[in-house]
Amino acid sequence: LGETNSDHHLDTMADDDVDMNEETTATEVEVQEMSILDALKEVLKKALIHGGLRRGLREVAKALDSREAKLCCLAKDCDNAEYSRLVRALCDEGGVPLLMVDEGKQLWEWA
Repeated sequence: LGETNSDHHLDTMADDDVDMNEETTATEVEVQEMSILDALKEVLKKALIHGGLRRGLREVAKALDSREAKLCCLAKDCDNAEYSRLVRALCDEGGVPLLMVDEGKQLWEWA
């Protein structure tokens, strides 16, 4: 007899809160740690998809020189010393992090 619409609404909301907590618990996803190389692969793929990836000396030098670059990757097995020196110098000048990757082949496979 003493129940009002607002009392009924509060009871329903309390019941909904319990259901929401049960759903949240049931849908939790286990998060796995990524290695640095796996994370780099993901970043390169996303950059390629969104048009933010530059490849080759000309494109890379232009992006580094114009301060567009946020990260630069260079293969340790690069056999052109002048290329390596130029990329390193441009990264240093612009404060762009340089990440060395074991093989150039890896970079081409990832991006």
